[in-house]
Amino acid sequence: MPVFTLAALLMIASGSIHAVVNAIVKGGRDKAAGRAITDGTSAIILLPATLFVPLPHGAWGWLAASAVIHGFYLYALVRAYKVGDLSAVYPVLRGTAPLLTALVTLGLLGEAATVRQIAGIALIGAAMFVMIAGRHLGREALGWSLATGACIAAYTVVDAIGVRAAPSPTSYIVWVFVEMGIVVVAMFGLLSRGAMFAAARAQWRPGAIAGILSILTYGMALTAFSLGPTAPLAALRETGMVTALLISILFLKERATPGRFLGVIGILGGAALILAG
Repeated sequence: MPVFTLAALLMIASGSIHAVVNAIVKGGRDKAAGRAITDGTSAIILLPATLFVPLPHGAWGWLAASAVIHGFYLYALVRAYKVGDLSAVYPVLRGTAPLLTALVTLGLLGEAATVRQIAGIALIGAAMFVMIAGRHLGREALGWSLATGACIAAYTVVDAIGVRAAPSPTSYIVWVFVEMGIVVVAMFGLLSRGAMFAAARAQWRPGAIAGILSILTYGMALTAFSLGPTAPLAALRETGMVTALLISILFLKERATPGRFLGVIGILGGAALILAG
């Protein structure tokens, strides 16, 4: 199997699992507690692995930058989910991310991409915004969604570089999850003045499931980034929006609209262009 094909399949699977994780966090009563349980669980599971993987020499700076960006990302994500529906917020934040990622990696860092891949990235980004046609998205929800998308683009670029700089992808993956768990639990614990821990006891089961799935989804994404170009692969992860749409309609009982289905067609078309590129 060609290397890019393997990376693309990993990223598409990562996107679908990521949509499930976000639905679990969105469905929780306390969003901050749910996110803290998710990342705390991932860190606890992978903490023993730090004894068996190489230290991420050459990537410590990228890990530090990733921790800071992920902190801002998760705070913005929780705020977005508090004030907006999953089906309105998720397309905006996920649609912003691949466009900004492409702008940075192709325009500033000089990574290569074919014309078809660039067209596919643009089509996926545009399709995300088509999916919110007719949806009410208040100014606050839009602001936090755009901020979240910018953070996603930032940590995508940082982690794509970091996973290539580390001695092995596994080393970076293990350490990024451990540091994220520490940062997120500490951050939300401090912001809630400890109230988060009481809320966490009431919803630890779905949070723990989301933590296990998080290892799969971002582990797959980082492995893919170690194998191929950042911008096209980052855009392919947004095919998870199709899964998010199904979850929002079937389980969260949100309304289906023609715009959403048109968006799905655009996402799939963009993915096809990237894969054919």
